[in-house]
Amino acid sequence: MNKKQPKLPKFANEDEERAFWATHSSIAYFDWNRAVVNPRFPNLKPSSEVISLRLPLSLLDTIKVEAHKRDIPYQSYIKAKLDEVFGRYPHH
Repeated sequence: MNKKQPKLPKFANEDEERAFWATHSSIAYFDWNRAVVNPRFPNLKPSSEVISLRLPLSLLDTIKVEAHKRDIPYQSYIKAKLDEVFGRYPHH
């Protein structure tokens, strides 16, 4: 028997949505037999968070010089180097 699926509520933010899904099953809201197997989201921007990081001035100067050599912003250079070490930074 085909039950009508309830409408999803409108969520004010990700925390509200996360709390909703922690207590509800997606089976009631989606027909998973019709799901797209490998969806693509080309315009989705990865979440990021601003942090404060204290570095010795000499290290920051070295980072800025290396970034300048590569013609990229120093913060992008730091993220690229962290990605080399940890491999978790989303690639564009």
